Amino acid sequence: MAEPILEIDRLGISFFIRAGEIPAVMDFSCKVMPGQAMGLVGESGCGKSTVALAVMRDLPGVGRITSGSIRFEGRDMASLSDPELRAIRGSKIAMVYQEPMASLNPTMLIGQQLMEVPLIHDKVSKEEAHKRALDIVKAVRLPDPDRIMRAYPHQLSGGQQQRVVIAMALLSNPRLLILDEPTTALDVTVEAGIVALVKDLTARSGASSLFISHNLGLILETCDSVTVMYSGEAVETGRVGDVFGAVRHPYTQGLFRSMPLPGTNKNDNPLVPIPGQLPLPYERPQGCNFGPRCGYFLAGVCDQADVPMREVAEGVGHMSRCLRVEAIDWSAVAKKANLFKPVEIGPDVLEVDRLQKHYRVAASAIFGGREARAVKAVEDVSFTAKEAEVLAIVGESGCGKSTLAKVLLGLETATEGLVVFDHEAIQGRPIERRPTKTISSIQMIFQNPFDTLNPSYSVGSQIVRTLERFRVGANDAERRDTMLGLLDLVKLPRAFAHRSPRQLSGGQKQRIGVARAFAGRPRVIIADEPMSALDVSVQAAISELLMNLQRESKTTMVFISHDLSVVRYLADRTVVMYLGHIVEMGTTAQIFSPPFHPYTEALLSAIPIADATVKKRHVVLEGEIPSALSPPKGCPFQTRCGHKSKIAGNLCEREVPPAREMAEGHTIKCHLPEEALRRMEPVFS
Repeated sequence: MAEPILEIDRLGISFFIRAGEIPAVMDFSCKVMPGQAMGLVGESGCGKSTVALAVMRDLPGVGRITSGSIRFEGRDMASLSDPELRAIRGSKIAMVYQEPMASLNPTMLIGQQLMEVPLIHDKVSKEEAHKRALDIVKAVRLPDPDRIMRAYPHQLSGGQQQRVVIAMALLSNPRLLILDEPTTALDVTVEAGIVALVKDLTARSGASSLFISHNLGLILETCDSVTVMYSGEAVETGRVGDVFGAVRHPYTQGLFRSMPLPGTNKNDNPLVPIPGQLPLPYERPQGCNFGPRCGYFLAGVCDQADVPMREVAEGVGHMSRCLRVEAIDWSAVAKKANLFKPVEIGPDVLEVDRLQKHYRVAASAIFGGREARAVKAVEDVSFTAKEAEVLAIVGESGCGKSTLAKVLLGLETATEGLVVFDHEAIQGRPIERRPTKTISSIQMIFQNPFDTLNPSYSVGSQIVRTLERFRVGANDAERRDTMLGLLDLVKLPRAFAHRSPRQLSGGQKQRIGVARAFAGRPRVIIADEPMSALDVSVQAAISELLMNLQRESKTTMVFISHDLSVVRYLADRTVVMYLGHIVEMGTTAQIFSPPFHPYTEALLSAIPIADATVKKRHVVLEGEIPSALSPPKGCPFQTRCGHKSKIAGNLCEREVPPAREMAEGHTIKCHLPEEALRRMEPVFS
């Protein structure tokens, strides 16, 4: 048996503050074997990143390892001197952080930052360092390597920055690569490319990896083993096939039931959110930490003493921190709290016809050019949204989704085209000129709720201010009662009315954002990536909340996202956007089945599916989405399309394809012949 590259044994980590000791990690153990990848999953706040920082011996000043050991290649990391640590960090152990700019110096060229690694760790010449840096830029498949070497970090996209950080981590051929949520902030297509890249490069170099994520689909695609963390403890660990094929801890089961997997839908197979919240470190319960949220909790058994990890009979090395493993029927289907009849879709509420939004850029002032240029953010977009319908708009960052939302809200005015709401054209009327009734009727739920909450005021007072603005309630007493009713509606305690935003978790802040959006009794809600920054368990709860509110109020929802697994679960119809154009539109069932646009095919292929029984075709897009300042001629997708060679001549480069109806309500904008589109294979099987 090979010795593990990394062995963490019964690790305990605490933070020491004025109020006393706060235990962050307790009795945590895991192993990373040579050439293999270990996944570390769990909700935000469970201690994943703290473990990674402890491996690097990079805990903040108030953090300290209180028990257990971390052994790298057989050496106890706690016993290493500072010079020995410097020799290991970046050389034998490298780390890729969630935010690439945390690792890049904004004042230095990319080439200089990459060259530092071999210059410092391998003591090579500048010529050799430059050669190695250029080779690794080519290896991570960045376009125009010479230009990348001469660029500053701000001149690269988020996906390119993350590739540079991965290149930097791999430059010294590390034995262990730690990846801390490296793709959370990226589009699914970019994420798919990064994941494929990491798998390829680590396989070629023989490096082991510790992959930290809250996305079980990514863990299934990238890792050999997985450890599930909850409230500072490992609660289940084993080979990926064993854990995904035979879950043996209620928390892991809860994570799977919170994810929109194939077969789930909002009406007859809804998600089952994990009840309650992750306990604060100083409020952990007696016995099993997961006990208060567990559907299998048994008083007198689960709450008596600390629960040890023990081997599960079915799998070698498959361990669980649960006292009732043998007593639970793991094959039982989850009891759904509510099954719903599909909501009856009403008449058109919002109509968008040939909408365009261009921004004029004064090139002479900014770039020294002679002519002003146009950024074509939205180009020839047409669709309708009906009462009580969920209309999803999907696509990569830069495709025009958020610009379209701003025009609908009145934060921007249209260049051309129509936006008709309640039989009134509103595309040219900015929000300050819109009547209060129109403003209250079209509301938005933002991606980051903290950016829209005033940290100086209680959340209750901010909801009351919204009610005042929209003239809801005759007096302060009525508005306060309405505010408390809204807190009830989003399932938050009424005592939260007196709390400030900083006292709430991410999921709680988003619930306040939802309450405030529904305060004016809107007819249209625009939800712009409302769940992308949340854990899967919180995502499930917010999804359930939005659907319940929408069913009761028959509100139309325009749901903007790049996560097609969430779209498949929530949406009635789906619009696929690319570089300002709608390239496909239809019912969600039509979008997920052939025939589909080549771009939709790539988006579907990029979805990480946490189901080992589902087979997926991999279609990784090459290159970046072009700039809206200089979009390609002809078909907007032709620079990245894998099917372009099937079209004779230069038709894709010369002409924008017409939108063709493949079935009732299902249109595709593509030059491929109809027979070729209908012969496309399903992505999932």
